[in-house]
Formats: sequence, C-alpha cells, structure tokens
Amino acid sequence: MRILFMGTPDFALPTLKALCEKGHDIVGVVTKIDMPRGRGHHLMPTPIKVYAVEHGIPVYQPTTLKGEEFAACLSELAPELIVVVAFGKILPTNVLEYPKYGCVNVHGSLLPEYRGAAPMQRAIIDGKTVTGITTMLMADGIDTGDMLLKAEVEIGENDNFEDIHDRLAECGANLLIETVDKLEAGEIVPEAQDESLATHAAKIEKSDCLLDFSRSAKCLHDLIRGLSPIPLAFTHTPDGKLLKIVESRVIDREKTLKVLPGTVISVGEDIHVACGQGILSFTCVVPEGKGRMSAADFVRGRKISEGDLLA
Repeated sequence: MRILFMGTPDFALPTLKALCEKGHDIVGVVTKIDMPRGRGHHLMPTPIKVYAVEHGIPVYQPTTLKGEEFAACLSELAPELIVVVAFGKILPTNVLEYPKYGCVNVHGSLLPEYRGAAPMQRAIIDGKTVTGITTMLMADGIDTGDMLLKAEVEIGENDNFEDIHDRLAECGANLLIETVDKLEAGEIVPEAQDESLATHAAKIEKSDCLLDFSRSAKCLHDLIRGLSPIPLAFTHTPDGKLLKIVESRVIDREKTLKVLPGTVISVGEDIHVACGQGILSFTCVVPEGKGRMSAADFVRGRKISEGDLLA
C-alpha cells in the first residue's frame, strides 16, 4: 500500500518506524518546517524529518496544505492511505478525500473522550486510571471522525505525562499497523462516535499550571504529574520566587490540618504541604533561575522552611 505519512514530534516517530519496518511503501513524509531552537536559535528539523532523511524517504514541508501546490504534490505521490500522527495542521477537504483508504489518525485517547490538543495530559490531570489509543478516519472537525480500532493503556498512580506519552506512542504504532492491515483486508467497519459522550482536551495554558492548595492533595498530585516534565506545575515561595514542581507524592488523602492550605508543615528529604484536603509531598523541584533538583537539596540550601506559605 502506498502511504503518505504526516507527523511532527517524537510521539509520531514509533509509528513511522513501524510502517517502515513492516515494509510498507512510504511515498513521502509531510512535516512542519524547521524551527529555531536553543540559545543560538539554530534551525532544527523535526524528529520525523531526521528519521525520514536517514532512511531516504522524501520529505515535504509545505507552509500550507491548501491550494494548488500541495494538491499537485498529492497527485504526484498518489498515496492510497494518509497516516497522520500529531501533525499539527488541519487537513483541508481535498486532502481528506484523496486517498482510497482515507486519512487515518492515531489519537492519544479513547474517543470520544478527550478530543483536542492535550488528551494525554488532561486524562492524567483528571485522575483517570485508563487511557488509550484510537485510530480513526479523519473528517471535518476536531477528532470527530469514525473510529476504527482502540487499545487501552493503564495510568499508574504516579505515572506522569512523559510515562504515558511514551507508552501511548508505542501502543499507537502497534495499533496503526493492525489498522492498516485490516483496512487493506476489508476487515474493519468504521464506528461513529457518540456525541453525547464527547469531551474536550483543551490546550494547556499557563493558568492551568498554578497550584491552588485549597484543592485536595490527590487533585494537585494529578495536576503535577500531568504537567511533568513539561511545562510543569508551579507555586511561589514567600519571597515571590517561582517554584516549579517536577514530582510529588500523596502523603494523606483525607486529613484537614488547622493551618492555611499551602503551608509547609515539614521539610527534610521532601517537602510536606497542607492542602484543602490531605497532605502533599514535593520530591523534586525546579527553583527560579536554577536547574532540576531534589527537594532535599532545595531544603539544604535553606530556600524553604517549615511554616512557609506557598501561593
């Protein structure tokens, strides 16, 4: 089967690799343009471009998929299937309708839950214990197309965004290969999504990352791990300095202490903080202007003390 692959970040890489390893005819890769990164603002290719170049796959980086230029490219490549994984652009109707087998997206949730930009983060933040991958036929609208196959992935109590991202990337690769095989064999009946069950996974904003200690320790722990290792949840020390939280643990889920939520109640190998309900422990932090460090190192630097109020 002639396949055109569209993807950009690391999440898409296992799927492209799996397609290549299975011997599918990858007629080209479409990815975002090189972007400036780092202190020198040097132009850096996407992970998908790097892999494609290394494996002799033609790379296309159009500024738009609309108009005659990309339509001509599509006609020349003549893909029977377009596979889309975290591409980052909306596909116009002429692209969606071109391939014989349609455009198949690998989405990081069990649709119709968590349509949108941040399905993995939002599932963790919401305290879900199970998420997964859905392969779907793309249509007009955000993640609204008919579903093809699903696979579940468990979310552990202390799993963070990176853990789930990596597991879902591998799960997505395996499920996509199964989807392609079954599509070609005519063994899949697409299933419409139940709109009444649909939820939206909005893009993570800075306002989402501020810790509100009036909430429960469990809710704050879920927020911290859903935002780790990037962009990271944060609070402020009494001197107004930013303190980002990389890792936490729930010490107590029920206890309500007679102190203001956000009060540091003990320091040592970690930092215990009173919440609206329960007690939360910070085990790894990023102080303002510093690198990642253990909570114990932060405490030894005398940057936080028992009785401090975080806000």
